[in-house]
Amino acid sequence: MSERPENDDPDPIDPDLIPGPEVDAFDEMIEAETDRDPDLAVIEAGSRTLRAQAGPPTSDVPARPEDPEVDRALRAVEAELATRWGETKLDPSVQRIAALMDILGEPQRSYRSIHITGTNGKTSTARMIEALLAAFDLRTGRYTSPHVQSITERISLDGAPISAEKFIETYEDIKPYVEMVDEREDYRLSFFEVMTGMAYAAFADAPVDIAVVEVGMGGRWDATNVIDGDVAVVTPISLDHTDRLGDTPEAIAGEKSGIIKKDATVVLAQQPVEAAAVMLKRAVDVDATVAREGMEFGVLAREQAVGGQLLTLRGLGGEYTDVFLPLYGAHQAHNAAVALAAVEAFFGVGTEHARTLDIDTIRSAFASVSSPGRMEVVRRSPTVVLDAAHNPAGARATAEAVTEAFGFSRLVGVVGASGDKDVRGLLEAFEPIFAEVVVTRNSTPRSMDPDELAALAVEVFGAERVQVEPRLDDALEAAITLAEEEGEYSGAGVLVTGSVITVGEARLLMGRN
Repeated sequence: MSERPENDDPDPIDPDLIPGPEVDAFDEMIEAETDRDPDLAVIEAGSRTLRAQAGPPTSDVPARPEDPEVDRALRAVEAELATRWGETKLDPSVQRIAALMDILGEPQRSYRSIHITGTNGKTSTARMIEALLAAFDLRTGRYTSPHVQSITERISLDGAPISAEKFIETYEDIKPYVEMVDEREDYRLSFFEVMTGMAYAAFADAPVDIAVVEVGMGGRWDATNVIDGDVAVVTPISLDHTDRLGDTPEAIAGEKSGIIKKDATVVLAQQPVEAAAVMLKRAVDVDATVAREGMEFGVLAREQAVGGQLLTLRGLGGEYTDVFLPLYGAHQAHNAAVALAAVEAFFGVGTEHARTLDIDTIRSAFASVSSPGRMEVVRRSPTVVLDAAHNPAGARATAEAVTEAFGFSRLVGVVGASGDKDVRGLLEAFEPIFAEVVVTRNSTPRSMDPDELAALAVEVFGAERVQVEPRLDDALEAAITLAEEEGEYSGAGVLVTGSVITVGEARLLMGRN
């Protein structure tokens, strides 16, 4: 091992819609972030240009505001939010967020919604659902977490993160009401509860036709669960957040099933048998309709294509052929099937209507999808891929996708993981595909100490395959150097993974803003 230091019903959906210079700022970044909430940290890795730098940015991840006044105001909001409980500290109750919604006039009741839970694939699925709905001329709001680089990513309108100005305005608008709730409750509203309130208020103010909402954790007592989704989506369930949700798929499914509301439609991805049983029982209890992947909908065929994959999907209303998805991996194909079924269910396909949605609209929507930090290529020669896998199930899906889509002759891993995750399981999932692994950390206190991570990595990989680089920029350099040892045309690559935060910092270091 080598080392270096019930409500007013919203309007129904129209049935006609159916058919430069090098600057080393890494140490400053760590110092600035140390005292901030780890899940609120807005990654500021500076403009250091690695020789790994790729071309111009290609995603919708926003950079810091160019206007200094706006940037200062946004930082002030971030600082205030940072004084609240972070997303890893919570009191399992919707009492406080319900109180905030009440005092705000129940903004979440002014539009319809699709609610998404599960362990892996929630954000990518949410982005696909959003793209599909927008393609049918609906105004959408999307709420997802965590963010890759900017806190404003969490709240999107019409497919794009809200502006920094709108983010600040929304915070200032609800701030007096947040303070009123703080005074009444035993605990102040948490960071995630305030963010959820902001999202619901922003969507009502826009106004949107439909909100696509991803839970933060679990479902039953998650802050987002003050909405009654027309459609409840459950992506694949596996073990994660076991200290909060339980240590079996059955227990976790019990918590996540809480988003299934009376008379809703449940779109259920492929699940462990015990988790599926819990979901089906909940659906029966609340008279919800169930659509199951592999039964009512699914992936009929998929083949590799340049920049992604070509799919044939079976939806609730029939078959959709020649659907190009610009994302890699079988898991993303399954996410696409789930997203399509969710949108069909929202439009009443399979119940009120027995026809497919317009195929050209579906194709156009899927072709527009992006999911930053999920199997995202940020450089060529050698190819550098970023993926936010942070638990064993996610890592296994990523390992399969990398092998299938790229076929690297040699793959070097860069891993920076959070200490509260199953890091050994994550490393074991990647061991078959990594020739070497460079272990590192990101800038947040939750990040596992590099030496502790290295000790685990040595047990999994062997000392000769492990290198320690405490700084992420040095870890990227080291991994690229190892890949380049194979020669320019060797087909070697680098995969940066382990945490959304690690991936977000790596994006900036690689020139992605």
